[in-house]
Amino acid sequence: MPRPIEALVHVQAIHHNLNRARAQAPDARVWAVVKANAYGHGIERVFDALRGADGFALLDLAEAERVRALGWRGPILLLEGCFEARDLELCSRLNISHVVHCDQQIDWLASHKTHQPHHVFLKVNSGMNRLGFVGPAVRGAWARLNALPQVDEITLITHFSDADADRFGKKGIAHQMASFNAATQDLPGERCLANSAATLRHLAEAGVRADWIRAGILLYGSSPDFPEHSAAQWGLQPGMTLRSQLIATQNLQPGDSVGYGSHFVAEHPMRIGIVACGYADGYPRVAPTGTPILVDGVRTRTIGRVSMDMLSVDLTPVPQAGLGSEVTLWGRGPHDSLLSVDEVARSAGTLGYELMCAVAPRVPVHVDGTLG
Repeated sequence: MPRPIEALVHVQAIHHNLNRARAQAPDARVWAVVKANAYGHGIERVFDALRGADGFALLDLAEAERVRALGWRGPILLLEGCFEARDLELCSRLNISHVVHCDQQIDWLASHKTHQPHHVFLKVNSGMNRLGFVGPAVRGAWARLNALPQVDEITLITHFSDADADRFGKKGIAHQMASFNAATQDLPGERCLANSAATLRHLAEAGVRADWIRAGILLYGSSPDFPEHSAAQWGLQPGMTLRSQLIATQNLQPGDSVGYGSHFVAEHPMRIGIVACGYADGYPRVAPTGTPILVDGVRTRTIGRVSMDMLSVDLTPVPQAGLGSEVTLWGRGPHDSLLSVDEVARSAGTLGYELMCAVAPRVPVHVDGTLG
């Protein structure tokens, strides 16, 4: 039989999460963000679950071509815009909107020959300080774009750095909203403001006008502000399960160690299980002893160091477990059990985003469920 590890993509859950985004922003249109191969879930696997969105937002033209090949004829947005002038040719051919965040991109547009004017998203740097125009430069960039025959619509876009938490004791987007509003006052055009955290936490606030929202991590069932709120508290369902099996058990005596470096030493007699999953599968090597894990739907803990192909678990809470018992690394387990990817990520000092994106190519991925 093949090695007993697989990832399951729960399309009904992802569809549910899209509807949660709509419920949070009933007056806005929704970009379904599918960058990084749909956060590791696979664009082709999640497409049917997300085709109810108003558009797809992503990073590179190859991903855009994949979405068009699936039959999508609606809006597509390149979130970082074009990387060189010739990218505009494909944007014209595939009718792709794109972010403009620097003068060079405007220069490329000015030299671009097209019969199809472009819809551009002018990036306002309201405090993230990665991409975009600052302060008075926003109006200058808008005026340049507005004068170009290659441009027919300008949407104003920004990105919040602290929507998932408070900043210096104040609401995390207040300072950026003030900056954005000052830079764009009286400029026409729609506004594209809210990422997942802002959509869930801030859209009801006065002064936040969002014609478009960008639903990213929430679509895949991870909470953008964990641990303040869990995914379940936001009404989100896990979009992915990573599961495997026990391939061996061991009985330890006091003083016995487990794994490389002997990082775990038994203090009393105990039974442990060996799981067919390691860092070569995308499970974080830095996950310490105590990282939550499910065996046969029962919550227990990892012990010792994660190795390339295996990790070890404490079977004390699940004495009936044995060879072939199901192990849930994150997601949905047997008997209606659930382990949030956010909990696992927090133990490893990272985010659920990284774990989902890091599932290795050697792990088989299957679609769980159908729509309709």
